[in-house]
Amino acid sequence: MNMTLGEFIRSVRDEKDISLRELADKLGCSAPFLYDIELGRRHPSDEMLGKIARHLGINKNDLTKYDTRPPTKQIRASIAANPQFALAFRKMIDSGMTPDDMMKAAKSAEKKSKE
Repeated sequence: MNMTLGEFIRSVRDEKDISLRELADKLGCSAPFLYDIELGRRHPSDEMLGKIARHLGINKNDLTKYDTRPPTKQIRASIAANPQFALAFRKMIDSGMTPDDMMKAAKSAEKKSKE
């Protein structure tokens, strides 16, 4: 199984024996915010990715390869090219789907496309 961005950050932090609170203090953010990043509930900005990489002593490019989110510009371009994307997303939210539900649906679709 591939590691997520948050899992990778945590593994490097653990390898370097840096506590969550210690890294959060160095980054200038709260421990709960960093914890949410490690759990995949939040995603760091490019600036924060750079700070994390610097404080963990790793290359930012090594860190960003674990961030599998499409860039915001790509999402906007997809919506501009096909407004159905925005409508579909809105309907998922309006129906009460959680992010976990959306991830399950995406993984299911991904699995079907590979068959």
